[in-house]
Amino acid sequence: MEPYIYRHRVRYRECDPMGVAYHAHYLDWFEAARTEMVRTLGLPYRQLEALGIFMPVVAATVRYHRPAYYDDLLEIHVRIPEPPRARIRFAYLVFREGETEALASGEVVLCFLDRNRLRPIPAPEIVRQLWAHYATDPR
Repeated sequence: MEPYIYRHRVRYRECDPMGVAYHAHYLDWFEAARTEMVRTLGLPYRQLEALGIFMPVVAATVRYHRPAYYDDLLEIHVRIPEPPRARIRFAYLVFREGETEALASGEVVLCFLDRNRLRPIPAPEIVRQLWAHYATDPR
């Protein structure tokens, strides 16, 4: 299955004095990619919240392989490696446009939470159906 690809140009304010993208911004880029991916599936976070579902982050990791620099156009590739259950894992690869060697990789795990009870719940059926489009075979 093809990943969802989000494009982001590294802004001056996201860099250190050497023009290297600051490490913490990768999590921001992951969030933007994930949010846009969910929106393109037709079920934006706002709609999930209206259904009484929150999705807090419960784990996040980033591995830095090579630096990104000011004004680089990045492609953040997002995949869902396995079907969502009570949690959903998003896997990321960050590339400089036109290159095949990843600059960074990572993952973010979110859980499905009942808004009223603040308790974990299984992924709603509508989520499982829509997000299966970006799920990949774990084998």
